[in-house]
Amino acid sequence: MSRQVFGSLAVIGTLMLGACGMIYQSPGVNPLLADSDGKVRVLPITPESVMVANRSTYQPKELPSVFFANAGGGSLQRGAGATPEPVIDYQNRPAALETRVPPAIPASPYAIGVGDVLLLATPQTGSTVEQLTGLLAASNSRQGYTVQDDGAIAIPNVGRVQVAGMTLEEAENQLFQRLVENQIDPTFSLEVSEFNSQRVSIGGAVAQPAVAPITLKPLFLEEALAAAGGVTAADLDYASIRIYRDGTIYQIPLRELYSDRSLARIQLTDGDAVFVDTEYELDLAQAYFEERIRLAQFQQDARIAALNELNAEVSIRRSALEETRDNYMTRLELDSVDRDYVYLTGEVGSQSRYPLPFGRTATLADAVYSSEGVPTRTGNVAEIYVLRGSPDPREFGALTAWQLDGRNAANFLLATRFQLRPNDVIFVAEQPVTKWNRVITQITPSLINTAAAQSLN
Repeated sequence: MSRQVFGSLAVIGTLMLGACGMIYQSPGVNPLLADSDGKVRVLPITPESVMVANRSTYQPKELPSVFFANAGGGSLQRGAGATPEPVIDYQNRPAALETRVPPAIPASPYAIGVGDVLLLATPQTGSTVEQLTGLLAASNSRQGYTVQDDGAIAIPNVGRVQVAGMTLEEAENQLFQRLVENQIDPTFSLEVSEFNSQRVSIGGAVAQPAVAPITLKPLFLEEALAAAGGVTAADLDYASIRIYRDGTIYQIPLRELYSDRSLARIQLTDGDAVFVDTEYELDLAQAYFEERIRLAQFQQDARIAALNELNAEVSIRRSALEETRDNYMTRLELDSVDRDYVYLTGEVGSQSRYPLPFGRTATLADAVYSSEGVPTRTGNVAEIYVLRGSPDPREFGALTAWQLDGRNAANFLLATRFQLRPNDVIFVAEQPVTKWNRVITQITPSLINTAAAQSLN
């Protein structure tokens, strides 16, 4: 290639580089280039200007209320309602009454059951109370923890602990392990504050028919009768105490009960029904107990039906909520939901639009780093702009360019506090060397082709 050709290439290159503004146009923020109808104001992003920018009124769009609803609710107060009172027919009196004593109950510690209320307490102050704040607060407000129908108590910060069927010692060991697993000081005491799971019913010729709970202390026959206000039978010769247990009726004449101390100390167990009868026929007590069994079964069936009805209702509600949410998400994917956006352009990782989140504001850092951030090889970190139009319709063409100077890395903290508004445009200028590199990249093929053509001539 001749010296003349090289000279020509040099002249051409010099002219083209000198006129790079005509060859390559790159975007930038320049108030002097604004048209006559527009005003561009460039303000640096500083702690003070961030506070000014964030004062602009903006209410983020909210998710539909269906996303905050749940399928729970409803009540078990449904089904058959109140049950009828038992009906008793009187019979003739016999010459004597037979004594049939129920078998002795084996001694065993009290077993916690469904409906019992357990009280958790701590004998110390200091770290133990501080760690069990949630537990004690709940205990004080609810007067303890009720054993629910699945046999567990629900304790904040610990979860559900199975205690049904356990003795107090076994329950304490179980709770001790759960507290240790959750890194809570396991210094506590456990006691039963309300006994609701084991009961004995007392009816017939008593002052006040009642249901007596079985507690940590065994329940004896005389105590059960005292809980019902005592026996009101006037004739002791033909009055008897009948105990229904596991399908069998036992009978103790009332006169023998008063004369034999051991009969008064008969221990009762869960499910026993005590009936004070002033007549002799066992059919009377049998009818009473059978009727109570039928009424209890009726109530149980009604409760099961109510639970099934409630479960079906919850399932229907849950399905409706899921369908409504899925429909909304489909509309969101099809871009048929009115949303607020900001737009990213210039030297960003990906030029795109960034949807503002529901229920909260987004920051400049959220939007920039959602599009892979600013490529420092080509992007000018000293010129990161947020372009925001004036809310005043009389200044339709006016805008403010909030400039973040990222040469000082500490300024990027301001990007996490600068709140975005709908239709903001985030623009990142290019590096000066990037502009020259792109100019050279565009003119190099022209120089090579020109040189080759001249060499051929």
